[in-house]
Amino acid sequence: MVTRRSALESLAAGPLGVAMGAALPAVPVLAAPSMTKLRPATRATGPEGERRADLGNGWYRNPIMPGDYADPAILKDGEDYYMTHSSFDAAPGLIIWHSRDLVNWRPVGPALEKPLGTVFAVDIAKHNGRYYIYIPFMKAPWAKDLHSFANIYVIHADSMAGPWSDPVDLKIYGLIDPGHVVGEDGKRYLYLSGVNRVALADDGLSTIGPVEPAYDGWHYPDEWVTEGYSLEGPKLFRRGEWFYLVSAVGGTAGPATSHMVIIARSKSAKGPWVNCPHNPIVRTHSDKEAWWSRGHATMIEGPKGAWYMVYHGYEKDYRSLGRQTLLEPLAWDADGWPRALGGDLSLAMPMPTGRAGAHGGFTRSDDFTRPAFGTRWSFYGAAPGEQRRAKVGANSSGQGVLTLEAKGTGPADCSPLTQTVGDHAYEISVIVDVAPGAQGGLLLFYDDRLFLGMGIDGQSMISWRGGRASYWQEPAPKVSKLHLKIVNDRQIVTFYYSVDGKNWTRHGVRSEVSGYQANTVDDLSSLRPALYASGKGAVRFTDYRFRAMG
Repeated sequence: MVTRRSALESLAAGPLGVAMGAALPAVPVLAAPSMTKLRPATRATGPEGERRADLGNGWYRNPIMPGDYADPAILKDGEDYYMTHSSFDAAPGLIIWHSRDLVNWRPVGPALEKPLGTVFAVDIAKHNGRYYIYIPFMKAPWAKDLHSFANIYVIHADSMAGPWSDPVDLKIYGLIDPGHVVGEDGKRYLYLSGVNRVALADDGLSTIGPVEPAYDGWHYPDEWVTEGYSLEGPKLFRRGEWFYLVSAVGGTAGPATSHMVIIARSKSAKGPWVNCPHNPIVRTHSDKEAWWSRGHATMIEGPKGAWYMVYHGYEKDYRSLGRQTLLEPLAWDADGWPRALGGDLSLAMPMPTGRAGAHGGFTRSDDFTRPAFGTRWSFYGAAPGEQRRAKVGANSSGQGVLTLEAKGTGPADCSPLTQTVGDHAYEISVIVDVAPGAQGGLLLFYDDRLFLGMGIDGQSMISWRGGRASYWQEPAPKVSKLHLKIVNDRQIVTFYYSVDGKNWTRHGVRSEVSGYQANTVDDLSSLRPALYASGKGAVRFTDYRFRAMG
């Protein structure tokens, strides 16, 4: 009999060419002593100390994308893999990532320069040599032209590197989570939350006929503790004679045991769909596990023929980092159903290629000598054209400067610049220089209701906590230029400031920020570094530095 352990040992040695038996043990496969001997490292870091998945010894450790990279949509294109995620209120949005091994990813660039609204879970497709991204735009305060609270659009390009078209309105309203599939008849279909289905024109840029119910889901026992049923995230693919429909139920936040992955199949892309006898394929059973609320999966063939699931999950005790991207191996049983092989996802697993890969990613520190909008930085809640507020380049002394035009009255309404991070402990610092009438500073920003940090206006320091100005009056010097530093040490946050960047004063108040997360404010986001400029005039930022602390 083939066990999970032997299946993973096959993954370590080469392609998995076995048909899995119906019975698989519940024991975590990577806990076996023979596997442990092959796993000399459990952690790898990059140039700024940030954690990396590739351990450099033929093994990887989740997450493959640390930080808030939720709702992964992934496309296999020959030997290349492309992935993007929900970008929500970020602009530019939809960073495209490229990989050859499913573990090391590098940014190609943003596909969506001007979002029409808040961007929820998308799908990537390739058809007849052309690339498509199907996008749900949600109504936002600045979104003036959207028909409904949820609206499905599509963008397309000749290359994943772009340029991408302007969004095309498919006139699908009230639904989210598009999933593209080409049927046995050669026709294109879009599956949607619910789960519903609509036929697409051959060019993929309009619909044919009405949106219709397509699949009622798999229903878990009522006594299971979840956030809500929420049948969503349909992703479809074809393997052999079967079409497979992968979806999520249970709600994406809420209790740790909420989100889960289910699967059904049919001989036709139009159904009827038969549920897998061992649903759910993936589920968090206890908050003692390393990863919580795992769901929204895509199944993909790896570079050596083995299969994998790419999905998101919350890291135990670190919901403030958002939903991170995970990679789990799977195998196929004798009846053609997939079985998850990962077991305890806190442990290392064999690289899909069997060897270390070329690292991707990017550094988060910025000397502001060249623009990095859409990769290193994005505006929060930004209307189209927001990027015109920011100018990057060298000053008369040759030093790089970010000049950010002031807007609004504070962090909540000024569309701050944010960046995603994925480490348990890190330090960020920047030099802030405010013009008369402006206020600017350094934050840890969750959303427009929940943030903390420091700002200066030339007369005083404003301490932000819990999404508003704190009662605490920090006796910082009355200067227009100040070095600011924030240390987030495993969700204990300390502020520092300095006139010269050498002699630092610790702010009088510390904060515990584990509550800066989705279950507090019912908003799917993460706590992340941010720069803000409010009031009138402009704020100049220089020498932004990020350093992970292990």
